[in-house]
Amino acid sequence: MPIELSLGLIADVTSIVTAIIGFGGGMLLIAVMPLFLPAAVIIPIHGFTQLASNASRMVFDLKNVNRQLLWPFLMGSLAGIAVFGMLLLNILSDYIPLAIGIYLLLNTWSSRFAQLISRYENFYLVGFLQTGLGLVVGATGPLGLSILNKQSEDHNEVIATSSMFMTITHLSKLAVFGVMGFALWDYVPVLLTMTLCSIAGSFVGNHLRNRVKRELIKPVIKILLTGLALNMIAGVWL
Repeated sequence: MPIELSLGLIADVTSIVTAIIGFGGGMLLIAVMPLFLPAAVIIPIHGFTQLASNASRMVFDLKNVNRQLLWPFLMGSLAGIAVFGMLLLNILSDYIPLAIGIYLLLNTWSSRFAQLISRYENFYLVGFLQTGLGLVVGATGPLGLSILNKQSEDHNEVIATSSMFMTITHLSKLAVFGVMGFALWDYVPVLLTMTLCSIAGSFVGNHLRNRVKRELIKPVIKILLTGLALNMIAGVWL
């Protein structure tokens, strides 16, 4: 099977997963991509594909996007790009996933911690950390998702607004990589195929999501967030 078609099918499936649950598809995709592509182009191509996946998911469900959170997150993101962009080549990022993992575990399972941290949680800070840290480490999307999941009982709103956040994050990442000189002209067929398949996956996943009850999805999100957090912590120590 041609590489373009293989990656396109994988992008389609992972985009469906994210549209239903809210996250996870991007991590599955980047775990598979090294089997098909050189290491040097994985991050830019993954970012481009995830931009298409998240932007299309947001557009397909635009009515459920909490637009009041756009400007706080965007302002925080711009600050995050400025700070972490300057530190990109020098920052010691080895232990950042450990901090994110511990935060996710406490925020998901400790009501006392969640109540305490809620005094400081705001979407300016979420934008700053999610987008800024997204330049140097992966899997920052759950930072915003964990807060949205606490503040809203509407699963469609959570997914659509998280898609808006991730669209900003991936767009910022691609802009930084562009400035750094990444060129992907040799991979246009792969990019085009993965982009179209990601958009198709978003469309299918958005329709399937409405058939799943919120009370069934929320525990799944908590379990997956926990698994992700434990994986991040283990990755640092191992």
